[in-house]
Amino acid sequence: MYKPPSGLAGYTMPAEYAPHRATLMIWPSRPGSWGRDPRAAQAAFVRVFEAVTQSEDLYLLAGPDQLPAARAATARLPRVKLLCIDSDDAWARDVGPTFVRHPQKGLCGISWSFNAWGGTVDGLYADWRKDDALAAAFCRAVGLPCASAAPFVLEGGSVHSDGEGTLLVTESCLLSPGRNPQLSRQEIEETLCAWLGAQKVLWLPRGIYNDETNEHVDNVCAFVAPANVVLAWTDNTADEQYALSAASLAYLQRQTDAKGRPLTVHRLPVPDHPILCSAGDCAAYDFAPGEDVRTPGERLAASYVNFYFTNGAVLVPQFGGENAESDARACRILQQLCPDRRVTGLPAREILQGGGNIHCITQQIPL
Repeated sequence: MYKPPSGLAGYTMPAEYAPHRATLMIWPSRPGSWGRDPRAAQAAFVRVFEAVTQSEDLYLLAGPDQLPAARAATARLPRVKLLCIDSDDAWARDVGPTFVRHPQKGLCGISWSFNAWGGTVDGLYADWRKDDALAAAFCRAVGLPCASAAPFVLEGGSVHSDGEGTLLVTESCLLSPGRNPQLSRQEIEETLCAWLGAQKVLWLPRGIYNDETNEHVDNVCAFVAPANVVLAWTDNTADEQYALSAASLAYLQRQTDAKGRPLTVHRLPVPDHPILCSAGDCAAYDFAPGEDVRTPGERLAASYVNFYFTNGAVLVPQFGGENAESDARACRILQQLCPDRRVTGLPAREILQGGGNIHCITQQIPL
């Protein structure tokens, strides 16, 4: 019989736009994500490092083989704290700790069970032991407490908090058979509320088309202020994304947050031109046995909702080329919604090649 976890009494998950102590990131090197020659992806990551360190500290993790390259790439940057902690890939959002805060006790990290986005059912690689150990290892390294939520499977990108008791998730991800099939929807919701100090979970039906994480919420919908969310959108009814976004919009328009406030939904259009994986892109990968592969013509899950709040800015993916106008439009919309922050567009096509974007490679550490 299911027994709700005791969780962490009195702790809550702050909103991402609340003040940060630092950001956590991981140096990219996996050939199946970043190619046999990862320098282009690493250069894109360095641009994110630069933007983050303009307003907060950055903890950068790298395994022993990658530590010299990470050190060389960040030698001129202030506020970078380099730690030798190994991982299977560079998705800090999903494998790093999710931080919660208590008004008297301060911060605590949560280490969820990680199984590469689906384990033996539909996971993206076959061995995820280093990733699964990373959250606890990081908390030990920086002297922060860490609570294990195992065996509950969750990735940080599959949940968004408003810091006031409301969580956003997607049904397509959290109810997927590769995560917690032994639990009902209600039991999953009770588990989230117990660990994250929430009172209400909003279950969007779908995420971004062809998102290999089973449609993480952080790629489709995010809080920009209490009771205000951005939703990835397209007006093109022929686009595969249209039905997914329309279903989520209809759902959100019927909902209130944990404080009973109706949600204001701001539409944030996806790139006008779908971004496809070319034959050359596919040939550059070196996939390990059991790793999910890409095929020429495959549509990548590009979305501007995959932005990241720092203390001073909003870091927004930019895809370039024929999507230059889409890029500019996304920045304009987010600047209107976040007038007190600098909106910074960063080249992110090479990050998208790995399967995610700026939000996926960052994890906030609250004050």
